[in-house]
Amino acid sequence: MTKVLYITAHPHDDKASYSMAVGKEFIDQYKEVNPSHNVVHIDLYREDIPQIDADVFSGWGKLQSGDELSAGEKKKVERLNELCEEFINADKYIFVTPFWNFSFPPVMKAYIDSVAVAGKAFKYTAEGPVGLLTDKKALHIQASGGIYSEGPAAQMEMGHRYLGTIMQFFGVPSFEGLFVEGHALNPDKAEEIKEDAKGRARDLAQTF
Repeated sequence: MTKVLYITAHPHDDKASYSMAVGKEFIDQYKEVNPSHNVVHIDLYREDIPQIDADVFSGWGKLQSGDELSAGEKKKVERLNELCEEFINADKYIFVTPFWNFSFPPVMKAYIDSVAVAGKAFKYTAEGPVGLLTDKKALHIQASGGIYSEGPAAQMEMGHRYLGTIMQFFGVPSFEGLFVEGHALNPDKAEEIKEDAKGRARDLAQTF
């Protein structure tokens, strides 16, 4: 069965967030088109996403040496392993984020760090790192009040570009972007901008 991870990084729901509203439109349509697929929602603001901290580093070291992990180390290391296994065993990824300070919320970076594991998502070779997730596909839905997907401001956009870079590093061959943008620049057209993005999301869900 095809497994899909719907990964959202926003503290608000689809009623208050443009990215979440468009993400919901996409995933609802996707489920309708693909009723047999297993869609798992990972709400990063409500899940336990450990940061790679001193406990994690010491825990990893103890695993190598065979020493016993503390309760805190064990909890964090095991959770990171769970997240990584869930990620590499999925077939498709939909990332939904707002555009904050030229990137995405920090919890998304913590999540990516949890799944960027050598031997799982990629491997090291004599010729350099090689991605292992070569049979996956990914989509990033991003909302921004300004226009950052094109034009002069595009060079300041680092959220979508980062996800694209990490997906390429993992070997994911297909990575698309769906942008909801300009609603703060054009508040009188905000609802029109949202509805247009919802329409594009429904269309994309037909073939993703």
